[in-house]
Amino acid sequence: MKESYVDLINIRRKVFALIAKMAHEGTDLNELERASYELIPGEIATYRESVFRERAIIEERLRLTMGLDARHMNEYTRVTDGINEMDVNESRFTSPLVNVITFACEACPSRAFNVTDNCRKCLAHPCTNVCPVNAVSIGKNRAIIDNDKCIKCGKCMEACPYSAIVEYHRPCAFVCGVDAIESDYLGRAKINEEKCVACGRCVTQCPFGAIADKSQIYQLVKALKTKKNMYAMVAPSFIGQFGVLASPIQIFEGIKQLGFKDVVEVSLGADITTLHEAKEFINRVPDEIPFMGTSCCNSWTLMVKKLFPEQYEYISDSSSPMVETAKYIKQKDPDAIITFIGPCISKKLEALREEVKDYVHFVITFEELMGMIVAYNIELSEIEIDREIQDASTLGRGYAIAGGVAEAVKETAQLLDPSREINIESASNLNDCVKLMRMAKAGKKDGMLLEGMACPGGCIAGPGTLASINRVKKAIIEFKNKSSYKTPLDNDIIDDELKH
Repeated sequence: MKESYVDLINIRRKVFALIAKMAHEGTDLNELERASYELIPGEIATYRESVFRERAIIEERLRLTMGLDARHMNEYTRVTDGINEMDVNESRFTSPLVNVITFACEACPSRAFNVTDNCRKCLAHPCTNVCPVNAVSIGKNRAIIDNDKCIKCGKCMEACPYSAIVEYHRPCAFVCGVDAIESDYLGRAKINEEKCVACGRCVTQCPFGAIADKSQIYQLVKALKTKKNMYAMVAPSFIGQFGVLASPIQIFEGIKQLGFKDVVEVSLGADITTLHEAKEFINRVPDEIPFMGTSCCNSWTLMVKKLFPEQYEYISDSSSPMVETAKYIKQKDPDAIITFIGPCISKKLEALREEVKDYVHFVITFEELMGMIVAYNIELSEIEIDREIQDASTLGRGYAIAGGVAEAVKETAQLLDPSREINIESASNLNDCVKLMRMAKAGKKDGMLLEGMACPGGCIAGPGTLASINRVKKAIIEFKNKSSYKTPLDNDIIDDELKH
């Protein structure tokens, strides 16, 4: 998506920047009524059949970015209805996090087989011969599939010698590993909140931009203007997200220019999580539990909790790197107000947990951070500073890439107990995560350490990222190798008591 959905990404970022600018400049929020005309000027539509529809969709994005609910098409609601509740300097959240903008949804068929122009109406017509329900017939110009009869077996597609029959899916539903995308009475996408784990894959894959998550950037900017002791912690996948000319330390300094007192690598929390999970694995597997799953990906843990409740106790009790980093900051400054900046929207839900909400107060994505940077007119590559970031180990910085969590825990555990042989397995999309847990439930992963990540390739492919996976992966590998510490056991910042 980062390379091919350019128009959609530009719209998202313009909305983020506009809301951040309104908060920064103290603009009257009634101006939101006019904002769609600023973002979609003129009379001629650019992306859809009508400029009025384009503006209606933009208005929903503005509301969601303010943290408000999307509106229903069958009732009158002003753009600014409910806005006073969001005009505050602390986090506001109303469920659901992920929303379908019904104005934008094209009601794509969930799954179907279509005959293309490649069809030659061949004499053998194998497509009709193999169909078990007589759903395929030969028409005047090509084969015809009766979708009312079709059972989606795919035999016609496999039999066609011209590859004239293609299968297509609703993009949002196809990438949802927990089958949370359903349809409303008009065939538009609808999210089943009981199933959804907020991975955000549907947000990134919808080519019409019909799905979006709520944001906290307005409230965060207000807090940065009115509160002290604001701290930011940045996820390991931040490397490479803000252009090749912006160095890690320039990114940190740019974040400080937004009003944060200090910035900390979440890779430091990853080091702490690694130590906890390494000890937990050594102590609990296989005597107490048959296998152990990692705890860093909130969507993975939510999936296990919803689909495999009996196995949920086998997920590590350790806090995620986000939470461990926040606890570290709170130890240094008990009055700290902490913002997590990362690639993930599911962290917005994790921060609402009873055991987390006192540590993590705001959560934004890299994409939302870029909107703030644009609103503040900060040019990261022009910031002059000469020092390096040394918060975390090589292993901690590797958490952003699929397989990095399990590898870090395995290597650390074997340093703590050289006699242990530890087998690991990783899955990095929800479909594969579900398959992995099915195998584990069947007893085929006993004794193993299992890593689950909802995004393909790991956090570097999160819904809130800015750059291509390959570029970011290369940059992270370079950055992690610059760490002064190889493992969490070498990290001087971490208390010695935790290392033993």
